[in-house]
Amino acid sequence: YKLKKQKKYAPKVLLRRPSSRSICETYFKKYPARIGFMRVDALSLLLSMANVGAYSDVLAVDMVGGLVVGSVAERLGGTGYVCSTYLGSAPSSIDIIRMYNLSSDMTSRIFQAPLGDLCSLQSAGDAPSVLSGSIQRDLVEPAAVPDESLQSSLAKPINTEVSDGNAQSMTVQPINMEVPEPATDDHLNQGDISMSDCKGSNGNSIAPKAPRAGKAPSPERMKYWGEHGFSSLIVAAPDHEVESVVADLLPLLSYSAPFAIYHQYLQPLATCMHSLQASKMAIGLQITEPWLREYQVS
Repeated sequence: YKLKKQKKYAPKVLLRRPSSRSICETYFKKYPARIGFMRVDALSLLLSMANVGAYSDVLAVDMVGGLVVGSVAERLGGTGYVCSTYLGSAPSSIDIIRMYNLSSDMTSRIFQAPLGDLCSLQSAGDAPSVLSGSIQRDLVEPAAVPDESLQSSLAKPINTEVSDGNAQSMTVQPINMEVPEPATDDHLNQGDISMSDCKGSNGNSIAPKAPRAGKAPSPERMKYWGEHGFSSLIVAAPDHEVESVVADLLPLLSYSAPFAIYHQYLQPLATCMHSLQASKMAIGLQITEPWLREYQVS
């Protein structure tokens, strides 16, 4: 009798640590439009095709509330850096990162910088202009001009999905992926914040407030990215034209760096794929359609 009443009037709640899977599934069920109708299988495919791993410098265009940036930071585990860039002067919202409950070290490695500032680093190095919106660029040989930011031998993956299960994505496996070793200089790690315990009004120690994610990167870090480039790129901007955004972002990557692009529909990816193939800015492009079905196992 007691167990029956306890089950009815005293339910038990199990608290679990948030993860990319649980957060993505929750938003997909309650607020799918806020995350661009991205399922958890499409999110995992994005991270896999972009080759996100330890000590990576990931460039992300996250316009799905911060779901992509938070997932990248979670996978990096406080070892690499993720830079969320945005178009225009107002940064895009990445409030979903607060749901991840990341540590201070992981949060301090999340930066936000406008696309114009990142492209200015390439312009300073006599690189072709990337703000013109055109993808027609002169092809150069990497062996002859090693400092050029634009090459014709970049291997990139592109990825997309729709909400009703008929999702499309453009992917490609990276070729001869060479990730530059992370800088070990102390001045490059200015984003790492060490906070001491605070004292409350009663004298007891309280946990320090975690630093806010999305601060501006230091000039040293920006210079490092301008010289070595980003190791991978993830684009999730359903409300923007994929073709023009990708054309501006590709010169910011390092040699043979993979990239993945998510979109809710197929046609924008098909147009972007055709433009990249015609301009020979990327190789090994393909469109992949992620598909998910839940099975009940007895």
